[in-house]
Amino acid sequence: MRIGLLTDAYKPVLNGVTLSVSLLKKALEDQGHEVFVFTFGYLDYEDDEERVIRSRGIPISDTGYYIGLGLSPQARKLYKTMDVLHAHHPFISGPIAVSCGRRYDIPVVFTSHTRYDIYARYYLPFVPDSLSRLFFKIYFPLFTSRCDLVIAPSRGIYDLLRSFGVKARVEIIHNGIDLEPFLSPPKKAKPDLVEDGKVLIFVGRIAKEKNLRFLLRAFASFKSELGRVHLIFVGGGNEISELKVLSRKLGIGGRVHFIGRVQYEEVPGYLAIADAFVTPSTAEGHPLSVIEALASGLPVLGMDSSGIRETITHGFNGLLATDDLEDFGRKMVRLMTDDALRKKLSEGAKESGRRYSISRTSRRILECYRELIEERRSG
Repeated sequence: MRIGLLTDAYKPVLNGVTLSVSLLKKALEDQGHEVFVFTFGYLDYEDDEERVIRSRGIPISDTGYYIGLGLSPQARKLYKTMDVLHAHHPFISGPIAVSCGRRYDIPVVFTSHTRYDIYARYYLPFVPDSLSRLFFKIYFPLFTSRCDLVIAPSRGIYDLLRSFGVKARVEIIHNGIDLEPFLSPPKKAKPDLVEDGKVLIFVGRIAKEKNLRFLLRAFASFKSELGRVHLIFVGGGNEISELKVLSRKLGIGGRVHFIGRVQYEEVPGYLAIADAFVTPSTAEGHPLSVIEALASGLPVLGMDSSGIRETITHGFNGLLATDDLEDFGRKMVRLMTDDALRKKLSEGAKESGRRYSISRTSRRILECYRELIEERRSG
């Protein structure tokens, strides 16, 4: 099968969507399929994999995303040879997939990765919630009605799409990862990263929608009860400088460490030196970082919010807290000071992490591809 994965951004941009596309591409190739990634920008980037097709675009600030300036001749030639087109963004790649799908009679799949309603509040603060929601309720039903299948990586995303008025067929297929590096990390991070005590870790984009200021304030409020605990942030983003300043103001600068962006292959090594994972984000669809933590055997402290509560079962593989600073902080203290509880949750994390193997989730996606192709052929 020849499969086209369409994404507004790809490597060297590293975020949940680009990582999902990369993992899916490799998993499908491992099963014997020819997989192409169609994207925009970074024309001079030297890809470390085959079949990444780039077209020109205008960069959108420093986000890593591009507004497409039309398809390259190579892309135009290859699109018509695909058996299925799978878009991973709704506003640029999605319409291209729909257009090419109709033109060349190819099934179109769309995966809705993002809580667009929440991201709009952070990145378009000048637009009233009522207006952005009205746009989504007009755009998403129209766009998805032209797709043969919509994939939601979580029940929360499924419910969001339905709330937008989407009537198209929607299948819930969870995100998956390559479990092996997290089960047996090839190399741990530097052992002298922290000199003593336990390690609480966050891995992800250091950006405002991740609610990391809240995490720093909770950590500072309960630092005496936490004792010798270090908080490590792994990831790049435009909030790092501000968070460093805030940690110093809160008097926790010596206990908070910002590693910055690392290669994905290094992430298992950082998780391996941690005792627990924490995420205060309420803007998640089905976060890969949480799945990676579970696969590493780390109990997770997260917000009781859509996307998190589907992955974390309170008292089994982690703890869920409200967005109340006191509640979040108390649960952080409990997780980091109760060794017996942490051990119990770690066992639950290992068990639940096994559900998210990319080989398993990609097989379900392949089944959907085959169904759509067969439906198209049978007319």
